Amino acid sequence: MPFVTVNAQRLEYEWFCLPPAACPPIVLLHEGLGSLAMWKDFPHQVAQATGHRVLGYSRLGYGRSDPLRGPRPVRYMHDEALHTLPCLLDALQIERPVLLGHSDGGSIALIYAGGTGRPVAGLILMAPHVMVEDISVASIAAARTAYQTTDLRDRLARYHADVDGAFWGWNEVWLRPEFRTWNIEAYLPAITCPVLAIQGEDDPYGTMAQIERIAQQVRGPVELLRLPGCGHSPHRDQPQAVLAAIARFMARLAC
Repeated sequence: MPFVTVNAQRLEYEWFCLPPAACPPIVLLHEGLGSLAMWKDFPHQVAQATGHRVLGYSRLGYGRSDPLRGPRPVRYMHDEALHTLPCLLDALQIERPVLLGHSDGGSIALIYAGGTGRPVAGLILMAPHVMVEDISVASIAAARTAYQTTDLRDRLARYHADVDGAFWGWNEVWLRPEFRTWNIEAYLPAITCPVLAIQGEDDPYGTMAQIERIAQQVRGPVELLRLPGCGHSPHRDQPQAVLAAIARFMARLAC
């Protein structure tokens, strides 16, 4: 697995493509407990469904990337979007990407598109957060209990070199009292690119209000996909519907 050094930190990454690949490239941004390996076959499926190059990487503290050296700050998604991700894209010579983010990754995509002033071809958001809801906090508290009392830690350890750093770095910050006021809606009016926002009706980490606020405030065209019988991971719970929607979205984009 190749690594790229960004801000003196090694991050693992991988390209998935079917030559000749169309432009623009699709950059995957994983969830709060995700990693490059946890996408499993999804990057290959996206590349095959769209004909576009797909890049996946593990953020700091996840997968085989360098471990965290301390607790995450409340603005950790802002830091990723405004500082780390621009440097990563520059290092890999990626311009005007489509950002495909899941959960935390969707929030990072929104902050990047609305806060950096850099060109973005489109956003594909799966279960993104723009605010903190009671349902989110309750489910993250439940995840803490599961990590301590079930085999969740062993299952996550397959995908993270430092599994405790990956889990607690995410879980602890979301449960801080000061995180309850976290909100990124101020970035939404600056987003003018096309957006596909996908939300499961049975998501234990967020409600339809998340994508509805995106649709109300983003200035570019927004398509909402509400999926019945779907939880927090649409690409795993409803893969055919998600891949079909992504393929349609990418086909409408101009290079």
